[in-house]
Amino acid sequence: MSGSRNLWGGRFTGKADEGFAHFNRSFDFDRRLFAADVRASIAHCNALLRAGVLTAEEAVRIKEGLSSILEHGQLDPEYFEKWPQEDVHTFVEAHLIEMVGDGGRKLHTGRSRNDQVATDLRIWLREAIDELLQQLHSTQEAILDLAEAHRDSVLPGYTHLQRAQPVLFAHWCLAYFEMLSRDCERLIDARKRVNVMPLGSGALAGTSYAIDREAVARELEFDGVSRNSLDAVSDRDFCVEFVNACALLMMHLSRLAEDVILYSTTEFGFFELSDAVATGSSLMPQKKNPDSLELVRGKAGRVFGHNTSLLTILKGLPLAYNKDMQEDKEAVFDSFDTVSVCLRVTATVLRNIQVNETRTRIAASTGYMNATELADYLVRKGIPFREAHETVGRLVIHAIELGVELQDLPLDELRSFSPLIEGDVFDALSLDHTLATKSQIGGTSPASVAQALADARADLGCSIRRQSIPLESQR
Repeated sequence: MSGSRNLWGGRFTGKADEGFAHFNRSFDFDRRLFAADVRASIAHCNALLRAGVLTAEEAVRIKEGLSSILEHGQLDPEYFEKWPQEDVHTFVEAHLIEMVGDGGRKLHTGRSRNDQVATDLRIWLREAIDELLQQLHSTQEAILDLAEAHRDSVLPGYTHLQRAQPVLFAHWCLAYFEMLSRDCERLIDARKRVNVMPLGSGALAGTSYAIDREAVARELEFDGVSRNSLDAVSDRDFCVEFVNACALLMMHLSRLAEDVILYSTTEFGFFELSDAVATGSSLMPQKKNPDSLELVRGKAGRVFGHNTSLLTILKGLPLAYNKDMQEDKEAVFDSFDTVSVCLRVTATVLRNIQVNETRTRIAASTGYMNATELADYLVRKGIPFREAHETVGRLVIHAIELGVELQDLPLDELRSFSPLIEGDVFDALSLDHTLATKSQIGGTSPASVAQALADARADLGCSIRRQSIPLESQR
């Protein structure tokens, strides 16, 4: 096509080396900004019309051309392959010039690719954040559904991967719900700094044309405009912040994956993954492998890498724009893609888990997991905690030597370690009592967990409803 040359060649007389041209090209990945670029171009066209740079007729033709380009790009999968360009901005402008002639050449008045790409990326990213928030909510919903389906199930809680104290299975689920809630908050907070418009900053010094930047921002649904043109074109903090939020989210998904992988082993036997989310072995017929969650766990590493990569790219850049910043997009795009698919897979896994409630209850009732409860029992009898702790420690050694649990020791043996122990100790050592005593806010008692589940369900409902409200209504 006649518009296939680059947009910056006026100062050059020689032809770029083909290898360098390919190295310099970003169209293969930044074409994801296509719809955002067209939308921002339409808003810029309206600004040029208001500033008197374009006539009404020129503006109409330009906007019709841009709309046609957008429609073709959305309907024809091969549209981008037919006329490859240096980048998505060149692609859109070259097509526009092909369609409307000189009017298309006027569109770039008062803007640079520097403020153009920063604007496009912010438009794309705020929509990506909204999509991730929906997927986060879906994963949280799957967690709550799983918890409510097993409200009475118990699970051994661990520290140092050693059995510690029993907890309700729903309490374990809610721990991950809380992690994902913080991830939602981080993305929502990051979105505020994403949604600031740099368009109108030019290459670095601003624009000489009477462009109403605030009117453009309103049209593009930005919350405001950037306040310094140098910062606006060179700022990629919002990319780092987004990828950092993604890295934390992936860390949480990886921890959840590790728990489920571990609890699905024969040694634990707490969970079984359905055939929908497991694979087999090409050699060993008996195997059922948790590949779905192993991939989630593994993919966390690539998002961590993008986080480090972005910080490294930006750490030594002088003001203002530098070509190094072209490397921001692949890190941002792949972080989004990775988190998105991992959230979907995690939600699917959570909806395809079978819990062996008998096995988890036995595990939560053995291994001297009520030792702390016995120490607390002695404290309530008036013994200082450190003394009670030491007494119970000696009792545990005695029980281990006999090969029995604490609650299986005869009362007279228990009393030989402390005369304050009475017949009511067996109720105190029961699993139900051990759980019921953890009744403060955030504890694992059935009453506390029931309230926490109700609160979590209500909070999630509010978050989903809030996200469905148009942005302009929230301002």
